Amino acid sequence: MSTDEHPTAADWGVADLTVRFAAVVALDGVELTVPPGIVTAVVGGDGAGKTTLLRVLAGVQAPSAGRLRCPPSRRIGFVAAGAGVYDDLTVTENIQFAGGAYGVRGAALDAGATPLLTRTHLDDVRDRLAGKLSGGMRQKLAFVLAMLHEPGLLILDEPTTGVDPVSRADLWRLIAAAAAGGTAVVLATTYLDEAERAARVLLLDEGRVLAAGRPEQITAALPGTVAEAAAAPGGVAAWRRGRGWRLWLPAGVPAATAAPGARPVTPDFADAVIVASLAHHDAGAATEHTNAVGPASTGAPASQPAEPLAETRAVTRRFASFTAVDEVDLRVEPGQVVGLLGANGAGKTTLIRLLLGLLRPTAGAALLFGAPPSRATRRRLGYVPQGLGVWDDLTVDENLRFSAAAFGATGRPAGGTSGGGPTSAAAADAALAAHGRTLAGDLPLGLRRRLAFAAALSHLPELLVLDEPTSGVATLARARLWDTIRAAADTGAGVLVTTHSLDEAEQCDRLVLMAAGRVVAAGTIAQIVGGATAVEVDCRRWDDAFRALDAAGLPLALAGRRLRVPGGDAARVQAALDARHVAARLRVVAATFEETFVQITTQATAAASHDPAAEPPRDPTNAQTRSTV
Repeated sequence: MSTDEHPTAADWGVADLTVRFAAVVALDGVELTVPPGIVTAVVGGDGAGKTTLLRVLAGVQAPSAGRLRCPPSRRIGFVAAGAGVYDDLTVTENIQFAGGAYGVRGAALDAGATPLLTRTHLDDVRDRLAGKLSGGMRQKLAFVLAMLHEPGLLILDEPTTGVDPVSRADLWRLIAAAAAGGTAVVLATTYLDEAERAARVLLLDEGRVLAAGRPEQITAALPGTVAEAAAAPGGVAAWRRGRGWRLWLPAGVPAATAAPGARPVTPDFADAVIVASLAHHDAGAATEHTNAVGPASTGAPASQPAEPLAETRAVTRRFASFTAVDEVDLRVEPGQVVGLLGANGAGKTTLIRLLLGLLRPTAGAALLFGAPPSRATRRRLGYVPQGLGVWDDLTVDENLRFSAAAFGATGRPAGGTSGGGPTSAAAADAALAAHGRTLAGDLPLGLRRRLAFAAALSHLPELLVLDEPTSGVATLARARLWDTIRAAADTGAGVLVTTHSLDEAEQCDRLVLMAAGRVVAAGTIAQIVGGATAVEVDCRRWDDAFRALDAAGLPLALAGRRLRVPGGDAARVQAALDARHVAARLRVVAATFEETFVQITTQATAAASHDPAAEPPRDPTNAQTRSTV
C-alpha cells in the first residue's frame, strides 16, 4: 500500500483499494475521488464497506492493497459513526479537549469555535453536558469538533442516521458551508435523498462498487426499463412503490407483457440504486424473495371492521408543566399505512406509548380496537420498536417461538401457510430461514430487522406499530421490508409507522406531521405540499451563491452543484445575490416534501417555544388551537 500526503493536492481519494480482515474481504478494488469544494457521498447499507473506506481515508484503518491519497492527519477532520463527543464533558470542555488534540488553543480556539457554535445554535448551551444534548445537537457538536482546525478533508460517517429531518437539514447546511469554504467533504449515508444532494456518489454493496458518478449519471445509466403496475407481477424483478409496484425489465421487453396494465415510467435515483443492487445480488433470486413476501405474509382479516384499529380522541399527556402531546386526534383504519413524522421532541413516541397503553392520558382517550389499551387488545397488534426487540442470545427460530408463545400463538400456522408453526412466519424469507440456528446478535442489521418483522407477524396481528423500522438498512433490504409492510395492509391490517427517512413517505397512504406535541399537517404528500415552491439557484460557482444566500439568512439546501431556497421568494433571493455581486440563474420550482416538512415543523416549533436551543420545546401549551387528523 502506498500513500501520498500532499496538503495542496487537488483531489483526495483511493485507487484499487482492498481491505481484508482474515478471510473476509471488506473492500475489493474500490476507487474513490474526493475533490475539494464539493460533497461526495458513499451510499450503502450495513456491511457495505462504508465505514471501512472512511476509516482508511482517516488513517485509522490499515489497507491491504491499493493507493491512498490524503492530507496529513493534522489536516483531516473525522466524525465516526455515533458522534465523537464525550458525554461526561460539557460543550466547552469537549471543544477545549478536541482543540488541544489538534494544537488549537487560547485565542485561536475561541476565534474558531465561536462562529461554529453560533451557526449550530450551541452557543447558549456551552455549559451543558454533551450527554444531555439531543441527538441532533450531539451531531452538530461533533461537526464543530471536527472543524476546529479547519481541515482540508472532512470525513463524516453516517452523520445523520437516526437524526430527525429538521436536524438533518441543519447538519446539511453545515456540511454545505464546509464544502463552500473549499473543504473536501466525504460522508457515508443510507438515505437516498441525502445522496442526491451530493455532487458525486459512490454506491457500495458487500465491499464492491456498484455505481459511481453524479446521481443523474447513475440514474441515466440504469440498464433496461422501469415500469409500474397496480398488481404484483410474476417472473420479473419488482418492488413496492406505495400501493403499486415498480418492475425492472430487460431492454426490449414490453412492459405490458410483464404485468397487466404495466406501463414504462421515467426512473428516479431510488430505482437506479435498487436495480444496481438487484443486478449485484442476482435478480432472479431477488425476484423470488420479493414476490414471496406478498399478501400471505400476515393473517390479518380480509374483512374490515367498521371501527378504526387505533384511535386517539383529543388525547393529552403532560409531564409536570411540560405538555408532550396536546389534544391530538388520530385514526388508523384497516388496510391503511399511516406515517407519523416529526422532529425529535414532537411527541411521536409519547403518542405511540399512549396508544400501546404504556402511558395513561392526562386527558382525552387512546383506544385500541375500540377499547382502552389492555393485555387483550395488545395481543392483536405487532410491534417493532426502534431497538428491534429481538433477543441477541436466542437463535432466529428461538426468537420466533418466544414471540409467538408470548402472544399465545404457539403452534398456530403463521404467514398463511398450513401447519407451519410459529417459525413459518419467516418461511417466505429464504435468507432468514437459512439462519434459523444463528444467534440474532450475530446477524447483520438487515436480517435482524427482517427477524423483528417476522416476530411481530408471528401471531397474525391486525395492527402493526413500527418505530423507525428501516433505519440503517440498505436500499434493497429497505424495499423488501416495505414489501412486507404493504402486504400486511393489503390483507386488512392497519399500520402506524414512524420514520426519519422522508423518501419513505410516499410508501404511506396518509401522513401525520407533529410538532410541539400537536398535529400541524395531515394528508397525502400532494395535499401537504400543495402549491409550495422553492427557488432553484444555478451559478457557475455554487459556493459564491451559497455564501451570499447564507449571509442573508435565507433557508438553504444543497442539491449537487445547485442550491434550493424553500419559499419561492425569487425577488429576495435575487436581492441577496445582487448584494454580493453574484450572477446566477433562478427558477421557481415545486417544493419537495422534505422542504415543506422542515418549513412547517420549524415554524410550528418556533411558535411554541421562545428557546430555539430547547429540544423538545419547554412549553408548547400556547401553540395553537386543537389539532385534528
